[in-house]
Amino acid sequence: MAAPADRASRGRGARFGVVVLAAAILLTGCQSAPGPDPVASETAPRPSGDAGASAVSFAPLRGTAAEASSLAHPSIAVKIDNHEEARPQIALNRTDIVFEELVEGGLTRYVAVWHSDVPDEVGPVRSIRPMDPDIASPLGGIIAYSGGQDQFVAMMMATPLVNIVFDFDDTGLFYRADERPGPHDVILRSAEAVSRNASLAPPPVQFHYGTADPLAAPALAAVPTSRIELVFSDGRFPAWDWDAAASVWLRSQEGSPDAEASGERVRATNVVTVRVAIDGSYGEVPKTVMIGSGEAWVSVAGRTAHGTWSKDAAGSPITLTADDGSPLRLAPGNTWVELVPGEGSATFTP
Repeated sequence: MAAPADRASRGRGARFGVVVLAAAILLTGCQSAPGPDPVASETAPRPSGDAGASAVSFAPLRGTAAEASSLAHPSIAVKIDNHEEARPQIALNRTDIVFEELVEGGLTRYVAVWHSDVPDEVGPVRSIRPMDPDIASPLGGIIAYSGGQDQFVAMMMATPLVNIVFDFDDTGLFYRADERPGPHDVILRSAEAVSRNASLAPPPVQFHYGTADPLAAPALAAVPTSRIELVFSDGRFPAWDWDAAASVWLRSQEGSPDAEASGERVRATNVVTVRVAIDGSYGEVPKTVMIGSGEAWVSVAGRTAHGTWSKDAAGSPITLTADDGSPLRLAPGNTWVELVPGEGSATFTP
């Protein structure tokens, strides 16, 4: 696929940079008491006054309270297409975590993860890339994709994850949607895929969670943020706008509001932006380098805090650390992780 048209006229530099358009404001007052942190959470019974008492836990990929029985199944990570003809995608707002990554031609694709709320169907599903084993391995459970280069499929097959692949499927878990143009038409029956693998373990916790406003402590030096502008390439420049009334970030792509198939605007409680290197060993296919460390920004509740990310092995989750050395906590809710290449940029506007 040819690279999208040049966008040099937009005045964005090729070097990765972060622009904060106002000085950091130190916030006064005490940080509210930390909320449930699933890193150390235990199931707890409901109060005895609840006639239907049952164990309550926290969704490991969202940090939200849920009945333990509803979480007793694996997560499913799915490679989701982000070509213009693949939009609108199905059920992005029901994800726990979405990773956005650079692929060839300057486009992006998603590794979208569902656990606490698994839809009947998701898609469109596309092919695997070389960084996806490192992204998906910490989650365990299931990975679903349409196929890919033999070497990339072999890399994914070598992980502990259960691979569900359209190219090899003879069980009816995938189908092509007549109303969508090919090859952007492969749909996965995701709830059925999870049901068939229900004996697999739930995913481990990936991030630390705090209160609904986890960046309020003055030591974190979080700055007010109304808009996040990200540049992956000349052809992919998503943005997030803070909706204070709804307490969510609302997504745009290439200057237009981004909606999912339900008609709802794509939204996130947390936007995590990490600066990543790109490995060019696979020719025209860029590989996001996931094992290592670099700069990170956590945006939640209309604020952004700077820190670092690190990941020491394929099976390890990303660790987010604030500049003061404390964990960078997220608010309970869904999260988008933006894997912005070093040649791209991120701008956080008050």
